[in-house]
Amino acid sequence: MGDYFQTIVDLDATERDAQELGARVLDWLIADGIVAAERTDCVLGGDGYGHAPGPHFTKAVDDPDPVDLWTNGFHVQTGRTVFDSGQGDAGAATCPLCRTEIRLVDEVWEPIESAWDPFEGRFQDWAEDGGEGIVHCPSCARPSGIDRWNWEDDYYACGHLGFTFWGWAELTSDFTREIGRRLGDHRTVLLAGKL
Repeated sequence: MGDYFQTIVDLDATERDAQELGARVLDWLIADGIVAAERTDCVLGGDGYGHAPGPHFTKAVDDPDPVDLWTNGFHVQTGRTVFDSGQGDAGAATCPLCRTEIRLVDEVWEPIESAWDPFEGRFQDWAEDGGEGIVHCPSCARPSGIDRWNWEDDYYACGHLGFTFWGWAELTSDFTREIGRRLGDHRTVLLAGKL
């Protein structure tokens, strides 16, 4: 067993505008009946309170059957965060400068310890210490912030704003695009995972 979730991360939101953007999307979801206005104990993480699915939640998902789980709600998270897909780990990372893919696991999905060395402590530096989390690419040797790297299967995403749907059916691509549009056409990425 486990709790499944999907998180839409805004890659362009800044620390300064994350709260306002999060409130804008929440207001739209409530107005359209996709989530309920009242906060209840229906999500994991944060303070444990989120918004249960509203009467029109099917506008967001590909399966109209309601989910009957305790963790079945929507949560907005703001602040410097390294969002991840829960269980497992990324198989590869791609340098934002030279586009070289760095394999992080071998053919049987065992971690390649030396491949992880350039990333050691970089997430913590970015999220907790407020730094840039500079990674020197093993291929081109140029430095770039950890928040600019791309991760296989969108396993990680660094951002200041994320929207997590706990226990929902798969979100439709139209819905995820609409969230990006309502964020001012910001770039977004969808992480899916399980705890």
